[in-house]
Amino acid sequence: MLPFDDRGLAYGDGVFETVLVRDHRPTLWQAHHARLIRGCEVLGMRAPDRDALEAAFAGAPGLKVTKLIVTRGSGGRGYLPPAQPKVRLRWRSTAFAPDTARWSAGVEVGLCRLRLSRQPALAGIKHLNRLENVLARAEWREEKIAEGLLADQQGWLTEATAMNLCWHDGRRWFTPPLEQCGVAGTLRAALLEAGLLEIAPLHLDELARARALCLINSVQGLWPLRRLHFPIQREPFEPPLADAHLALQRSAHQLLGYHR
Repeated sequence: MLPFDDRGLAYGDGVFETVLVRDHRPTLWQAHHARLIRGCEVLGMRAPDRDALEAAFAGAPGLKVTKLIVTRGSGGRGYLPPAQPKVRLRWRSTAFAPDTARWSAGVEVGLCRLRLSRQPALAGIKHLNRLENVLARAEWREEKIAEGLLADQQGWLTEATAMNLCWHDGRRWFTPPLEQCGVAGTLRAALLEAGLLEIAPLHLDELARARALCLINSVQGLWPLRRLHFPIQREPFEPPLADAHLALQRSAHQLLGYHR
């Protein structure tokens, strides 16, 4: 059991990773591990040994999603961390099947009212305090809405509640910068490294620049965005389901093993 005084429980003092595991083999593990290490460095705590982390995948045959949670452990006085923390690692694996219908049909997405706060010290990492995402996800219960799109307080599009955003200008695919807020996804990182994505900002007032939009993450793959609903009286934005999605989706799904 998790102790009552665990700092992850009390303060969100820790990091986590959600990893797609195929027959004991974690996909994009290098990127997941690098982000976990960076998150621990940002929080000023020692990361668990790699062998301890990889032990979580031993019991994951078939297609699973394994969630790794690392907290600073117990101790300290109030918010003050202990001088020599003993990190605590927990994990759980669950069976998973992707929603393949969304790969081809695309998804309807709502623009969230909540605006992300800017905090560059925590931008990019996957820390345990996800209250902004929780509040944003509570904004809708309609089954037809697959995700919620998030902008920061200045109106710059950033991400979805659990996925990264990509947009196409008719020639190339881009993804918003995440130096101020948002989570730097591992599939996003892999596509950037492969030269299939570039970083460029997109403001809510400039949505017309986007000839196509999609959402990505390392579990679900790539969902084309076919309709964006607004929280005010305004006609939905309906970018076309362009052929541009197909090439990026093919590359993304190959990285995740879905091409098989």
